[in-house]
Amino acid sequence: MGDVAVGARSGHDGEEHRGHPVDAADPAADGAVTSGNDSGGDGEGPGGQPPTGGDGSGAARTPKKQRSFWKELPILIGIALVLALLIKTFLVQAFSIPSDSMQNTLQQGDRVLVDKLTPWFGSEPERGEVVVFHDPDNWLAGEPTPDPNALQTFLSWIGLMPSAEEKDLIKRVVGVGGDTVECEGTGPLKVNGKALSEASYVYPGNTPCSQDDQGGQFKVKVPEGFIWVMGDHRQNSRDSRYNQSDENHGMVPVDEVVGRAIVIAWPINRWDNLPVPDTFEQNLGARSAALTVAPQGLALAGAVPLVLWRRSRIKAAETR
Repeated sequence: MGDVAVGARSGHDGEEHRGHPVDAADPAADGAVTSGNDSGGDGEGPGGQPPTGGDGSGAARTPKKQRSFWKELPILIGIALVLALLIKTFLVQAFSIPSDSMQNTLQQGDRVLVDKLTPWFGSEPERGEVVVFHDPDNWLAGEPTPDPNALQTFLSWIGLMPSAEEKDLIKRVVGVGGDTVECEGTGPLKVNGKALSEASYVYPGNTPCSQDDQGGQFKVKVPEGFIWVMGDHRQNSRDSRYNQSDENHGMVPVDEVVGRAIVIAWPINRWDNLPVPDTFEQNLGARSAALTVAPQGLALAGAVPLVLWRRSRIKAAETR
């Protein structure tokens, strides 16, 4: 604006007033402040209009009108749906508990959130974790198939409800690749010859092992790339024990695992996390020992170059 006012003066006035405040009584100054709306003054073109040449700085700019909320709402909904799909696919997905096989850890009707992210980085299921996995070989044969309505179908599509088309199960990992798992009599359950103390999660009144001739008594070695799973309600769970006649001999391929259940999200009064029980923290075999030693070895290997570099810096500083 000031450039318009200065350019309308004679050469002498422009030299005298350039860089100094302009008197408010000067018509040229009024023209600069009012953007050419007043009549008269040396800075106006024909018809009292401001000059239109150059960069158009003499013209008033019209502020952009803000988009209404209702026009932005479909965009916001679209972004939310895309985020929900990404979260469902790569991060976390909700699942509903349809049976009593995991009582009392999980009750029928509970909603759990399953971590789907860590498997993308090569993490495999560990002993004691509660995991969701796809039906490995018709374990759910004969189970009723739910018939969801349109809203339930939509919510399952974006990951807020489990899909009726996906046949998934939820159990606790008892054995991993390389483990020997066995049940004799009423228990205790043993992993690699070591007894598990399961009172904190096995259904009250159940024995750790079931005395029957259909799979309750067993001794199996879990192959690499597979897991052995059991329900916490031992006398009411069709798990690895009772599917030993399938193509995987009751084992669940690690590739079929969706992820680890990490929290009970619904109902609110049931909110809780799902930690690994303490009994699985004991050294149960070669794999657990390797996992304990490996991070320490890596830390040591990483620390050696740092120590050597620091010693060389100190030595260099002392010789200066």
